[in-house]
Amino acid sequence: MGKELPSKLEWRINVPDGTSEGLESESGAVLRVWLGLKSLLEGLVMKIWKFLKKAWDVGVADPKKVIHGVKVGLSISIVSLFYYMRPLYEGVGGNAMWAIMTVVVVFESTIGATFYKCINRVTGTFIAGSLGVSIHWIASHSGKNFEPVILGISVFLLASAATFSRFIPSIKARFDYGAMIFILTFSFISISGYREEKLLEMARQRLSTIAFGTSMCIFITMLFCPIWAGTELHQLICRNFEKLAYSLDECVTEYFRDDRTSRASDEDCNKKIQGYKCVLNSKATEESMANFARWEPAHGRFNFRHPWKQYLKIGASMRNCAYCIETLNGCVNSKIQAPPHHKKHLKNKCLRLRSTSSIVLEELGITMKTMTKSSKIDILVAEMNFAVQELKNALKSLPNHVLTSPSSTVEASGDASAEPIRKITITPFTEILPLVTLVSLLIENAAKLEGIVKAVDELATLAEFKPVADKKPKHKHSITELTPGSNQDLESVMIPTKGSSLS
Repeated sequence: MGKELPSKLEWRINVPDGTSEGLESESGAVLRVWLGLKSLLEGLVMKIWKFLKKAWDVGVADPKKVIHGVKVGLSISIVSLFYYMRPLYEGVGGNAMWAIMTVVVVFESTIGATFYKCINRVTGTFIAGSLGVSIHWIASHSGKNFEPVILGISVFLLASAATFSRFIPSIKARFDYGAMIFILTFSFISISGYREEKLLEMARQRLSTIAFGTSMCIFITMLFCPIWAGTELHQLICRNFEKLAYSLDECVTEYFRDDRTSRASDEDCNKKIQGYKCVLNSKATEESMANFARWEPAHGRFNFRHPWKQYLKIGASMRNCAYCIETLNGCVNSKIQAPPHHKKHLKNKCLRLRSTSSIVLEELGITMKTMTKSSKIDILVAEMNFAVQELKNALKSLPNHVLTSPSSTVEASGDASAEPIRKITITPFTEILPLVTLVSLLIENAAKLEGIVKAVDELATLAEFKPVADKKPKHKHSITELTPGSNQDLESVMIPTKGSSLS
């Protein structure tokens, strides 16, 4: 017999060396893909975390924004009942969506802004609806041939006139949103009325849903944590007075500081100096708040006819003062500085004018905050003008000081009876120009402060501020009061500033 086959068969596969290398490269590619996905997910999570942290910081810094969001959500939830409850839905039909749209577009953060949009929307919708239905009735009774012509001409004329009216300043300031709603509603009714048979019923349902949406917005914005535009404007003006006073005080103090390098990195000092920028950037906010405040009912210390326009005059006067402070800050940061001995000649007079000007600003801020007439403002303005005159006199004596250098030497000839000869060193004009510029700006700023005083006095008269008892003003500056007619020399009065060590 032949050879017997083995009971077990063995299979052997020879794997080339390159295959193992391929497996290793494939596992490396998978690892790289996994690491890439992991880093991508980590980056996405970090971005989401940073966004949530930023949102949390915004909410903590201004809780009114969170409150506004909650109020909008509550209003939309309530008007959504038109869809959730069948009896309400059957009453208005598909027009229930207009109530939700009304809440979304008219609900603003302040009561005045909400009133402005609600009244404009209701008024514009009512006028446009009335005209649209009337013109549609006239067009429908003019025959099929003339109906589209009449409707087209009416849309062209009224839409053109309403659009042009939005360029008129008085209408743009108070009824711009209403004019836009008028154009939208009238065009929609005129076009849809050509095919819609129940036009009057549709207009009634739409007007009722809009009225319900606006009423809900007004009710919620006044009932839950009301935010008044008038109060916000009043507080903004008060804060701007404080910022101007701090900026003026710190700018002049920093200019005459002997060791300026020690305060160069002081963030708090720099923040105070830059406070005038808030005043310069608040024009648009003041105008919008003043416009919205006129729509608000009487609240707190503000009557219905409160002179909100006067706040705009005060804001404009404050910006004129802020421009001077901005230029003063440029003198502080200028690379060209006057010699120290020339600065010393005008230092006390400049600091005196700085102190009196800051006190006037602080007193005006107190007057606005308490809404009471100040009994000290006339005396403070007189002291400021006295400091201005002193500084002008010191400025006139500056040429004599410039002609004599502190390093001047005296030489004498051999004759004992001969008069000494003084060497005179003339300081270049470019070296004292920054100092003269600073002095001129301080004097100009004092003149602009008188304009602010006048504007605040007009507001006190129009708004009927109550007089306040004669008490010692609580300012951050301490100033010795002078009785009218006294012969006390103001130069002997030291006006220190809190926290300002100049040496």
